[in-house]
Formats: sequence, C-alpha cells, structure tokens
Amino acid sequence: MDSFQKGLETLREIDPLSGDRIMKMLEDIAPDMARWIIEFPFGEVYSRPGLDLKTRELLTIASLTTQGAASPQLENHIHNALKVGCSRGEIVEAILQMAVYAGFPKALNALFTARAAFSDKAPGL
Repeated sequence: MDSFQKGLETLREIDPLSGDRIMKMLEDIAPDMARWIIEFPFGEVYSRPGLDLKTRELLTIASLTTQGAASPQLENHIHNALKVGCSRGEIVEAILQMAVYAGFPKALNALFTARAAFSDKAPGL
C-alpha cells in the first residue's frame, strides 16, 4: 500500500471525512499540499507502530501548544483527540504541562482554543 492510501486509512480511523476535507480545502490553491499532509504525517508517521492514535494526538496537541501560533491546527487536533478517546481532562493536562516548557501565554492561548473546541458542535463530538 502506498503512503497516500495508508494516510487516508489512518485519517479514516480518526475521522472518516477528514481526508476528503483536507483535499477539498486545498484543491483550488495547493492540491500537492493536501497530498503531502495525507502521505507524510498520516501515511508515514501516524501509521507507525509504537504509539496509539490517542497518544499521538496528545503529543501533537503539546507540540502545537508550544508553537503558540497554530490555533486552527490545534483546534482540529483537539477534535481529533476527542474522537480517538482522549478526555477533555487529558487534553487540558497536556496543555498545562506545556506551560512549564513553552510559557504561560502559549498555554493560555491553547486553553482558550481548547475551550472553543470543546464547545463546538462538530460532528462526532
């Protein structure tokens, strides 16, 4: 199986519609970017053995929290984390842990993003 197909399968485990959403979102401006997102992060990294999807999403939330300027991606991965079995409490704890390493402003911004994600009426939440 190629990386693109493996990526689509991995994405379908998280959210059956997310692969199609990614492709649709970028089709008019950068369809290659959609393919790369599906192939590399999800086809090569998320699909590796060793960590389950829940752990991978918590790590992704931690990383995006430390970046401090990725709220749309953070919100998306918070939704993903909820879909693969993370609790709201686990997500908040991952963000709080990052206050130690990334600083309080970045952790606060991530908490505000989490609050918005938790209140979303997104399908499957």
